Amino acid sequence: MPDDPAYQEEIIKAHDGALAADEAGYLDPRTGLFVLSAGFLARRGTCCGRGCRHCPYVN
Repeated sequence: MPDDPAYQEEIIKAHDGALAADEAGYLDPRTGLFVLSAGFLARRGTCCGRGCRHCPYVN
């Protein structure tokens, strides 16, 4: 399911909306789970090592 291009578009749209609103994250459009935004994760200052979807610290 994550490889589905339509799903990726939904994720990007939801993530962009969270970033624009300076929100900590968004609800995944298909699962309803809360996903942290890259902006929130960057403000934390370090990677937690949990494999977050939008981790800004990925090499």
